[in-house]
Amino acid sequence: MSYLTKGVKCCSPVNQMRRVTGTLFKAHVLKNLLDINEQQFKISRTSSQLSSEKTNSYNYVIVGAGSAGCVLANRLTEDPLSTVLLLEAGPKDTLLGSKRLMWKIHMPAALTYNLCDEKFNWYYHTTSQKHMDNRIMYWPRGRVWGGSSSLNAMVYIRGHAEDYNRWSREGAIGWDYEHCLPYFKKAQTHELGPDQYRGGNGPLHVSRGKTNHPLHHAFLEAAQQAGYPFTEDMNGYQQEGFGWMDMTIHQGQRWSTASAYLRPAISRPNLSVAEKTLVTKILFQGTKSIGVEYVKNGQRKKAFASKEVILSGGAINSPQLLMLSGIGNADDLKKLGIPVVCHLPGVGQNLQDHLEVYVQQKCTKPITLYNAQKPVNMVRIGLEWLWKFTGEGATAHLESGGFIRSEPGVPHPDIQFHFLPSQVIDHGRVASTMEAYQVHVGPMRSTSVGWLKLKSTDPNDHPVIEPNYLSTERDILEFRQCVKLTREIFAQKAFENFRGPEIQPGNHIQSDKEIDAFIRQKADSAYHPSCTCKMGQRSDSTAVVDPQTKVIGIENLRVVDASIMPSVVSGNLNAPTVMIAEKAADLIKGLPSLQEKNVPVYKPKTLETQR
Repeated sequence: MSYLTKGVKCCSPVNQMRRVTGTLFKAHVLKNLLDINEQQFKISRTSSQLSSEKTNSYNYVIVGAGSAGCVLANRLTEDPLSTVLLLEAGPKDTLLGSKRLMWKIHMPAALTYNLCDEKFNWYYHTTSQKHMDNRIMYWPRGRVWGGSSSLNAMVYIRGHAEDYNRWSREGAIGWDYEHCLPYFKKAQTHELGPDQYRGGNGPLHVSRGKTNHPLHHAFLEAAQQAGYPFTEDMNGYQQEGFGWMDMTIHQGQRWSTASAYLRPAISRPNLSVAEKTLVTKILFQGTKSIGVEYVKNGQRKKAFASKEVILSGGAINSPQLLMLSGIGNADDLKKLGIPVVCHLPGVGQNLQDHLEVYVQQKCTKPITLYNAQKPVNMVRIGLEWLWKFTGEGATAHLESGGFIRSEPGVPHPDIQFHFLPSQVIDHGRVASTMEAYQVHVGPMRSTSVGWLKLKSTDPNDHPVIEPNYLSTERDILEFRQCVKLTREIFAQKAFENFRGPEIQPGNHIQSDKEIDAFIRQKADSAYHPSCTCKMGQRSDSTAVVDPQTKVIGIENLRVVDASIMPSVVSGNLNAPTVMIAEKAADLIKGLPSLQEKNVPVYKPKTLETQR
């Protein structure tokens, strides 16, 4: 998803700025506007050097400085006696200590660049999807400090309380809503202040949109005209309904876990951080994890953990590293000649993701983001953001959305909407062609489950990714409803002054068969892979980690990231991943789990109707 920079080559705004600002830009901006933080630059260099200057033994070795790894690095080094090595395959998210010099990451509206730049991106692709006209699907994943929290659309959604109660029923004892809510709050500082659901003193800043765009207001009004409620906080008491989105944006900047957790901790003498470091396997003595092997600057090295190795590489990298290290399905490992350390057939299985489609409408007024992608406007927007962190560059523009139930009998929302006052084509890699607005909509609890497996023993080879999209009749029915219900909302009176012809699917697509074909041809990943190292009871043959996040059958090894979700939550994944890491940090420290009992959660008055 991307908005102001769609379809423009990654270097274009920089070239435009150079032509417009010339010598003044170079001289003044580098010194004052870009505000290079000399102290932070010195700290970062020192931290990077620690891994070579100090002993190669630490209490904890964390693999992956992403949405979970940055949280763990901060929380575990709060104890000055606890030493941590954090290893990241990608680069830093700043240049010379400056966020402005790395504006492609930190300017919220510039997120297209993150999706098209392999410097920060693993650039995964799935197998050919037999239920989607044999399409190969693109999966961007973060390979940079902050991980996918440095690439995503910055939407902060926790999911529904019942998602976590379901986890508990699936074997993740202690991960029900009353045990997870306190960690959402611990992580968060919400700009509207703390309450029974929001946090007020955490590292992760969460805000609401500032554009006050008329199309966002029209969308929320239209949803109410269609019979849906307005919700003040879809992360609070009532997820169901339509309202204003929470976003991980702070003072006009992307607030990734690198900004929230890693930078505040990076000067601690007990934290060492290495960038551009690819971990190739876990080291063992028998079935006890003792460290990792990694490659940096072409050299193969080892680092040892006296307490634990913690994998936080995400739903693709963590199972891949487990399998490369001999933990997984024994038959598959033997076929590749990998010595089996532990037969855990659930590794790489249970892969779940969210699909979405774009329902697009032409806008009759010139108020969308279409004009923002013109070079002169891109320069104006970019310079305002560089100067003040304000303006159209200071938001991802996904400022409204909603959650509804697809049909009567569904107990809590299973469809999610993101509204955008613009047109997106091919993940935002192709320029918008007209004034238009759209909804990103898709089912939240897909019944299609996939897997991933090693392609080879080479850690640089991407694994084989098979999400098995649209493989169940239930998923097809829910997607069909997504299109029909979106059309109903767009047809309401609130859009009368803006509504032009439907672009996608198009008025010629009306029958169920035609809608199903459109979905097969146009649905894409919402970038929420999860569940490939499922958390559950040790008696569950499909589980990979236990509720303490420990890898079953292995000593001193944990997985802490979105891969350990037993089932995908009803919403975006970054907020739940941060929560998982906050809770896991207490488990690792041996602290009692936080708990908040009897927090009220909205339930619809009747399940006999869809709304």
